[in-house]
Amino acid sequence: MTEHSLWRFSRALHRAINDRQFEDIEALIDEDVEWAIYGPIDMFPFLGARQGKAAVLQVIRQLADNFRVRRFDRESIMLGVDSASSMLRYSLTALDSDKPISLRVAQFAQFRADRLISMRVLIDTFDLVEQALGRAIHLPKMTSVG
Repeated sequence: MTEHSLWRFSRALHRAINDRQFEDIEALIDEDVEWAIYGPIDMFPFLGARQGKAAVLQVIRQLADNFRVRRFDRESIMLGVDSASSMLRYSLTALDSDKPISLRVAQFAQFRADRLISMRVLIDTFDLVEQALGRAIHLPKMTSVG
């Protein structure tokens, strides 16, 4: 049995972010890749939708410029022949402040011929924004039950 494309991509992504080794990840991304990380783009401009290999590699470089992956745990995963979905918990370090950041993400990837053709990532953004601000966000009570 051959190794699933997700495992190769995941290892290469972490090497790119932590070690700034971009060669392996470049070989695993399709020229016409569609990429979106859904989150607060006003706070984190590298989030949002991108089209094409060059744009995705730029996002990965921006991630490497801002964060280091300390740890990640796969909470659940589903693998298809050319697709993968997973819930992940990441422990990161913000490089500008040496501040720890913990976040959960849902990731949906599609591959063709062992290359990434589509990536969608949903981030628990409320928790991420609180950590980035360094304080809790208190929202007004919207409704009352009873």
